[in-house]
Amino acid sequence: MTTTTTAVAVADAGELPRVRRRRRLSPGRRLPAARLAGPLVLPALWAAASAAGQLDPGAIPAPWTVVRTGVRLWTDGTLPTDILTSLERAAYGFAIGLTAGVVLALASGLSRAGEALIDGTVQLNRAIPTLGLIPLFILWLGIGETFKIAIIAIVVYIPIYLNTHAALSGIDSRYVELAEVQGLSRFAFIRQIVIPGALPGFFVGLRLGVTGSWLGLVVLEQINATSGLGYLMFQAQNYGQSDVILVGLLIYGVFGLVSDSAVRLIERRVLSWRRTLNS
Repeated sequence: MTTTTTAVAVADAGELPRVRRRRRLSPGRRLPAARLAGPLVLPALWAAASAAGQLDPGAIPAPWTVVRTGVRLWTDGTLPTDILTSLERAAYGFAIGLTAGVVLALASGLSRAGEALIDGTVQLNRAIPTLGLIPLFILWLGIGETFKIAIIAIVVYIPIYLNTHAALSGIDSRYVELAEVQGLSRFAFIRQIVIPGALPGFFVGLRLGVTGSWLGLVVLEQINATSGLGYLMFQAQNYGQSDVILVGLLIYGVFGLVSDSAVRLIERRVLSWRRTLNS
């Protein structure tokens, strides 16, 4: 009895330093709304510099001026129409890019023949600047909405494909051997091993794809567009309206932050079984 008690005490004593060391080295608990701290600091510094007269109002208007401009554009109906148009373009392009990225990654990651046909082509596409394809796509698809959606889809599918394919390629081969020993079917192998193993990489690509859709949109909406946030900013540039340009940039920033936060939230829910430093 004494020997058992002593062993338990020693084991407990040995466990304590490890627990404390892990707590000391880890980042600690997540702070509520921590990712809003940085975005809120920048407007505060901007407002302080404007109030102190350190910024040229013609080049960088004060935050309250930008807010008044945004309210004016919203009340006269200009801003809601442009926002809906931009969201529609981004949604169509993102949906097509997401589907293409996942399908190509699965076809390339689960088959040597698929990898031979697909991976090299995607890597070549990746090496070509996507925005450099705009003149060619205009010749192919015209100058309407189709080429804009196609370019956004390309911007989105590349990071999704690369990260999902890398996650599939990184699955430990011992899991494949285990699945064969257990007699799993192809479908069961994909459902129980491949998809859970590839999800972390997929979500990384998804976050990059969401951000890429907004980055591509701001450029594309300045090419023969008659509506959208990019068009609004392009027109404001012609008239020297820096406050309107800042309104558009802030809306793009909010869209990017909200969409990225939504993907993070979904990732935490789907991958709740993982224990990471970010948990």
